[in-house]
Amino acid sequence: VQLVESGGGSVQPGGSLRLSCAASGIIFTNYNMDWYRQAPGKQRELVATITSGGTTNYADSVKGRFTISRDNTKNTVYLQMNSLKPEDTAVYTCHAVRVDALYTYWGQGTQVTVSS
Repeated sequence: VQLVESGGGSVQPGGSLRLSCAASGIIFTNYNMDWYRQAPGKQRELVATITSGGTTNYADSVKGRFTISRDNTKNTVYLQMNSLKPEDTAVYTCHAVRVDALYTYWGQGTQVTVSS
């Protein structure tokens, strides 16, 4: 099983980035997908979730700015991040949870830095 993130980088405040997480080795439609982030010295935070059926949820800190989506034909989940703030700086990691919660998998993470 592999979850491979891409799309991280450095951006100025107010900018946008789109993260991608490509999954392999799982039946993608049987998994709920999450994005987590962890900033230096802080606890890991659940940023956004999309269920196998497409229902989404967001942390209050990103509501209205971030959008999670999935393309089941490409086994890929996305995180569109707009109006980025310095406090969004973190390592963003993709997480897959099978709908019965018996199996979970993590990606390796991708760095997002928001700075002027």
